[in-house]
Amino acid sequence: MRYGSHEVLRGVDFKVRRGEVVALLGPNGAGKSTTIEILEGFRDRSSGAVRVLGSDPAEGDERWRSRLGIVLQSWRDHGKWRVRELLRHFAAFYGPYSTPGHPGPWDADELLALVGLTEQAGRRITSLSGGQRRRLDIALGVVGRPEVLFLDEPTVGFDPEARQEFHALVRSLARARNTILLTTHDLQEAQKLADRVLILVGGRIIAQGTVGELAHRVGVDAEVTWTSGGTAHRHSTSDVTGFVRRLFEEYGDDVSDLDVRRVGLEDVYLAMVREAEAGREDEAARHFEGAVR
Repeated sequence: MRYGSHEVLRGVDFKVRRGEVVALLGPNGAGKSTTIEILEGFRDRSSGAVRVLGSDPAEGDERWRSRLGIVLQSWRDHGKWRVRELLRHFAAFYGPYSTPGHPGPWDADELLALVGLTEQAGRRITSLSGGQRRRLDIALGVVGRPEVLFLDEPTVGFDPEARQEFHALVRSLARARNTILLTTHDLQEAQKLADRVLILVGGRIIAQGTVGELAHRVGVDAEVTWTSGGTAHRHSTSDVTGFVRRLFEEYGDDVSDLDVRRVGLEDVYLAMVREAEAGREDEAARHFEGAVR
């Protein structure tokens, strides 16, 4: 994807299988939003091939769009509508495009209960709190029971209970064979929800896979801490079970305060982003040196 002479995306290549939850991660300016907008059909790519539900998004018709759900980071329209009325209004658009075997759009009251807005059903949208407004965003995104759901920072403004309920909703959608692509800066959320993660840096996908696969690739080990003889110890290892066994064989009952910190997505993500950005700096330096010569 190019804007004039500026190349925003370069050789982005990935697949998402039906029923899979995939998190697209990357620092600000990496190209996440542009990638999502191309997949949604909101932005034309400069070159390359894209297929979503078997169609080119640039040529997707209304029937194709009815199979997608989109939750943007924020929107400010329809403030004077009442919550239930707006959901019913949006649901009506999906009726003409229902396909055989598809249950059709959600019943408004059923969906309100699912996202925790039953008590706010008759209120105007302008009266909702930020967290309640975000729940409504989610409801509007899934009202048509989409086969593919795009979630852009979906839980911004959620309290812990609302976030937990939303995570349960995402898992239930995935069990029903819905495909979900989400962007988030909450790496704990990505680790909880995603089957796989894609890491986008500088317009390129530098890595993709499960957290375990990526951790193995960058060589990030688990960290074991313990106390023996009144002294605190710390050790990194890829074989936690073997190391702890040897630790007790050597120190026995003198081992206390044993703690194992497993590799998390945050560790892997930060290591990969730093490695990629260092590589880009080296490449820029080589170009500079060549220009000077």
